[in-house]
Amino acid sequence: MTKRFPPAPAIATPMLATRPSEEARQLLALRRSAGKHFIGEPGPTPAAVDELLEIAARVPDHRRMTPWRFIVFEGDTRAEFGQELARILGETKSDAESKDLLEAAGLFLRAPVVVAVISSPKDDGRTPVWEQELSAGAVCYNLLLAANASGWAGAWLSEWPAFDAKVADALGLSATERVAGFMYLGTSKIDPPERGRANMSEIITRWSR
Repeated sequence: MTKRFPPAPAIATPMLATRPSEEARQLLALRRSAGKHFIGEPGPTPAAVDELLEIAARVPDHRRMTPWRFIVFEGDTRAEFGQELARILGETKSDAESKDLLEAAGLFLRAPVVVAVISSPKDDGRTPVWEQELSAGAVCYNLLLAANASGWAGAWLSEWPAFDAKVADALGLSATERVAGFMYLGTSKIDPPERGRANMSEIITRWSR
């Protein structure tokens, strides 16, 4: 596979503090998530996914805690984990109907690749856990940007599996870990329309005495 990103430089290599780029500015200004029901084949290959995750991990990480990790679902593992989700839903939701179970079983089949970004903070007594959790969120967003820049669409979702204790067990999460997001990657079947954005005048203030 031809690599889409340059390799990381050796540790201690002097790095540019800025990299002005019109293309990067356009990517940031026009970035749009794909609709979760409109992500299909083709998706990134396993080698491409590994490269995307390497780029996604280039985020602010105070004291180099690496407070996140990845669980990748590709091919048949998406359906296999979907069966786990359906089983868990049936056990925890007494009024679950067959359509609910079918929907749960198909959640990870909505895209060729699903990456669970796991927030995995280390409480070292110095680095705030909240700061580490924010770093995990930055990984999610960086993964979307890396995917978009490489020609793949993406969506950052959570939904009920991100907050279910039994799903956490099925994923092998520790007591201090949780899902930061399920990242759906593939090719968008439609061009998603622009959505409403924040009214910046309502959310920006400048501090003064």
